[in-house]
Amino acid sequence: MISLDRTDRSILHELQLDGRISNVKLAERVNLSESACLRRVKLLEEVGVIGGYAMLISQAAVGLPGNVFVEIALNRQRREDQDAFEAALVQVPEVMECYLMSGEYDYLLRVVVADAADYERIHHEQLTSLPGVARVRSSFALRAVTKRTELPIPT
Repeated sequence: MISLDRTDRSILHELQLDGRISNVKLAERVNLSESACLRRVKLLEEVGVIGGYAMLISQAAVGLPGNVFVEIALNRQRREDQDAFEAALVQVPEVMECYLMSGEYDYLLRVVVADAADYERIHHEQLTSLPGVARVRSSFALRAVTKRTELPIPT
């Protein structure tokens, strides 16, 4: 972990708000020269603090307004079973997030869907066909209460 100073945190804050901000405007907002600002951003990229840049797209605007949270339990928790499951899962494009969990279920997924029929298709054709799946439990999100993209950078 790299030690971040106040200027680094300011740069990260501004970039999380607008990843397309120009270096000129970013430098102005964080009170640095353009060259110093660019050097800092490049360093933050090189050390892995900035992992990349992405565009946030409205799920609803592209016909995928629904989120389904899916808990999956595997038959066995051996490393090779997990590896096979994970390798197959990353091929399912509707799975936006997947976490290895502790507790009753082994994995928690966030799946984007058009509607209940779309999820039924994904469940039947993809999720239950993944290697080693013993149980699948699904919950439809009714609405998002909060959805953040900005990490709270510790001071």
